[in-house]
Amino acid sequence: MIKRALKGSCASFLIGLAAISVFALAGDVLAADVSRAFNQPGHILIADQFNNRVIEADAKGNIVWSFGLGPNDFSAKSIIGVNDAQRVGRFTLMAGTGTPAGVIPQAPNGAADNRVILVSPKGKIVWQYGQFGQSGSGPDLLNTPVQCTWLPNFHVLITDQANNRIIEVNLRKEIVWQYPVTTTNPADLLNNPNSAELLDNGHILISDENNNRALEVTRDHQIVKTFTAGGTVSIVAFSSRLENGDTLLTDSGNARAVEVDANDNIVWQYDINTNPPSVAAPLPTRAVRLRNGDTLISDQFNNRVIRVSPDKQIVASYGLPLAGGGAIGNNVGYDLETTQKGLYSPYDAKVVGDYTGLTPPIDFEDD
Repeated sequence: MIKRALKGSCASFLIGLAAISVFALAGDVLAADVSRAFNQPGHILIADQFNNRVIEADAKGNIVWSFGLGPNDFSAKSIIGVNDAQRVGRFTLMAGTGTPAGVIPQAPNGAADNRVILVSPKGKIVWQYGQFGQSGSGPDLLNTPVQCTWLPNFHVLITDQANNRIIEVNLRKEIVWQYPVTTTNPADLLNNPNSAELLDNGHILISDENNNRALEVTRDHQIVKTFTAGGTVSIVAFSSRLENGDTLLTDSGNARAVEVDANDNIVWQYDINTNPPSVAAPLPTRAVRLRNGDTLISDQFNNRVIRVSPDKQIVASYGLPLAGGGAIGNNVGYDLETTQKGLYSPYDAKVVGDYTGLTPPIDFEDD
């Protein structure tokens, strides 16, 4: 999708291509010590939040690549409290939000990160916006960047949650667009936004989490559509536009993935916490529709990623079996070889090479 991405923007394309070439040299992407299994279509890329890492796993859950040093490392060498990850060619774009105080025993006082970084296959940071250990809203500063989307014009769309804004940043780290702009209309303001995707029509689809809605916004800051599943959603953690025109919402507060049509009518849904022994409020954070029709769900506090068929059967699962528990399930785990020995609050999962419903980072379809 995004068929118009490079049309009429030769300058941006050439600048971006040059930048990517520099990234490639800096990252030594053909390094011999990167697994041959790396970056294979069909693999799962997981933002393993409180394990402070991003991992790539094959269909069986074997880990073939990772960035981050684990649940006890809170240095800039890891990605602390990672909430989002996306493969951009052979690079990986990821967003570290840090860990709030009082959430996990490994960091009782919390740990700040606030970076969006682009990482080479060898784990070298080749581009960064925001600062480790610092929070803010000024130049090159973020506060809880929960999601990042690489755009076909080589800009990065960042959901800067605690600053209640969506910003588009170029590779020179200049903010070239943001939503909202200064406004006195409460209906235009965001409350804890959790994601933003570029649509085929050029609009931005925003998950306005604590306003319990997804918004479709034009580039001149006009809200043209609002999605709430008929007013039933609570805490919209993610949203994406499907090829059939429907919108898939992650209804975190109701522990479900719900698909609505253009008129906000529910056409499909999957309830996540009906699988015993789920924790009472797993707060799922991503539901992504795949090319084959399955839905990949990041079942955050159940410490698993599941793939669900259109007829609502779990056809694949990553992480330990459910074991109940309090706010975070008792099936927390960490292993260097496989996801099947545990994850720790996975926040995001995507299939490598499958951008169904998502913004593709580069589109050469018409070139």
